[in-house]
Amino acid sequence: MQFPLQYLLPMDNKAIAGLLYETADLLEIDGQDSFRIRSYRNAAEAIEALPQQVSTLIEDPKKLLAVPGIGKGMLANLQHLFREGNIEVHAEMLKKYRPSMLELLKIQGLGPKTIALIWSAYQVCDIDGVEKLAREGKIRELPRMGEKHEQKLLKAIEDYRRIGGRFSLDTAEQLADKLIAHLREAPGVEKVTPAGSLRRGRETVGDLDILVTGKGCSADETRQEIAQHLLRFPGLMEVIAQGENKVSFRQRNGMQVDVRLLPPESFGAAMQYFTGSKAHNVALRQRALKMGYTLNEYSLANLETNKPVAGATEEEIYAKLKLDFIPPELRENLGEIEAAAKHELPALLELGDLRGDVHMHTVETDGRNTIEEMAEAARARGYAYMAITDHSKNLAFANGLTDERALAHIERIRAAEKALNKDKETKPIRIFAGIEVDILADGTLDLSDSVLAEMDIVIASVHSHFNQDRATMTDRLLKAIANPNTSIIGHPTGRQLLRRDAYPFDIDAILESAAKHKVAMELNSYPDRLDLCDVHLRMAKQHGVKIVVNTDSHHTSHMEKIHYGVTQARRAWLTKDDVLNTLPVAEFAKAMKHGW
Repeated sequence: MQFPLQYLLPMDNKAIAGLLYETADLLEIDGQDSFRIRSYRNAAEAIEALPQQVSTLIEDPKKLLAVPGIGKGMLANLQHLFREGNIEVHAEMLKKYRPSMLELLKIQGLGPKTIALIWSAYQVCDIDGVEKLAREGKIRELPRMGEKHEQKLLKAIEDYRRIGGRFSLDTAEQLADKLIAHLREAPGVEKVTPAGSLRRGRETVGDLDILVTGKGCSADETRQEIAQHLLRFPGLMEVIAQGENKVSFRQRNGMQVDVRLLPPESFGAAMQYFTGSKAHNVALRQRALKMGYTLNEYSLANLETNKPVAGATEEEIYAKLKLDFIPPELRENLGEIEAAAKHELPALLELGDLRGDVHMHTVETDGRNTIEEMAEAARARGYAYMAITDHSKNLAFANGLTDERALAHIERIRAAEKALNKDKETKPIRIFAGIEVDILADGTLDLSDSVLAEMDIVIASVHSHFNQDRATMTDRLLKAIANPNTSIIGHPTGRQLLRRDAYPFDIDAILESAAKHKVAMELNSYPDRLDLCDVHLRMAKQHGVKIVVNTDSHHTSHMEKIHYGVTQARRAWLTKDDVLNTLPVAEFAKAMKHGW
């Protein structure tokens, strides 16, 4: 089936999977057949894990039908999506329940069945309405509900409102990449660069700033052509403002985008100004004034003559102010200007410094690829080593490993390593046999010490009982750190950005104990976590605790997310000396047995 190019929507697999998940949830709210609901979730999971983009396969039905989870009915749904821009049943459900129902699904702990219960009893399908019911004590009157559930619901709504309007780093980056590609097709455009909090690598992004320049950007006619081209960007829902040098619009997902059109001579000044942060810019402008200059988004200029002395690049602006170039990740007015003046900025961690990624899952538990597939993907990235760290038995839903299965898995990992390194002409890769073992509610680890002792790496993580009080959680983590088999504490605060706050514990006590026992802290690079945060990473460095930057990959494609972790490490002023997986393989192996 041939689709005209103008009908092919620029939707990536994540967006398509999101629509299918939403459809499944809406069908569950509607009380429809469980088999039908499951078919949408199966298709969503398959598309999420698909290495090729659906958009490249849509004109070849046979290839899509070969994907497990996509039958003829789902293929028809996908074809309709790319042709008409929606999934029919999704649109029907939204018409029946109104779009506000989807927002309810974003509230932590408010699943389709509970929403269906509320709708059936009160015909309420928006956050304000559910909050009103909870405050009036009407939620507790529903089956399987109670006062405790009602209070949790009110807290979840409060949390959602607090973080509303924020977007994950990868969501912002993906939109920026598409917009940059679109803008580069416009006449006269030479440079397109993201600025703002995305460029600084903040954990979440409120809106997107894009700077555009080119020789033609000084001419009114060319600026108008670029603006008109911009307004044809797919998914643009609402133009908020359109002026001579700026276009602001809202995208389909709710994110506001500000695009500024600049002449080349102002590009560096604008990059510096719109990258921020506000506090960094205020401090930099004060320094400029003391040196006889004014600094704004157009240039660094002589205070008396107003004649520009720098502006085309950021580097020349910082140099004119007698500062070393300050990387965007450090621009938070946390001492970076003083350090740059003294030539004391650290050599920040670089992506190329990492020699391995040691937190990965396979089909043995809840991963999507085999040991061999994960190892080949790691080798393709140039890694000297990696680790397989599947879950332990406490995570029953993830098919976690028992003692017996864990020992057998170690043997499979060793055999896979041997087989993969047979070819002497291929770069060898070390595959560490590891485990992500659950820290149980009392602080004990989920597998026996004798089995854990057989592992090269033991990542101990909390996956349950998040509601423990601060003292209990601190004791729990301290006990796990004191276990002689523990190499790393995984995603140490348990937070999930825009979804779940960190659990409470005494971070100083934990870092002090980690330093004593030589247990590393993980920097989980997955953009939904980015755990530890930059503040805690700086604290870890002060305590002398080493960091391991991992992806927590459940699919080979997840490995590329390591760059989010590197950005987070740079925000914390970390160097390669602070990160253990910059070490050669033998030294890293020793470090995992408390040898750092």
